[in-house]
Amino acid sequence: MRDFKYVVTDPEGIHARPAGELVKAVKAFSSDIKIAKGGKAMNCKAIFGIMGLAVKKGDEVTLTFEGADEDAAYEAVSKFMQETL
Repeated sequence: MRDFKYVVTDPEGIHARPAGELVKAVKAFSSDIKIAKGGKAMNCKAIFGIMGLAVKKGDEVTLTFEGADEDAAYEAVSKFMQETL
């Protein structure tokens, strides 16, 4: 299991467009990928779960990766977060 902490820098936080892009990015992996904020964790493969966290600029999120391709998922998603959010 791997995890990645990230402070969101996008002025609008994680809104619909980047949430949808995140879902597309993680669907390619078989690993269980979750995003958490404030003790509440959601599946990254479900846009409504991501949106339900109401992540704003300056919030820290933790992404966890567990499964056969967790290393590849970690690399791809951490890069996505740094470039997009």
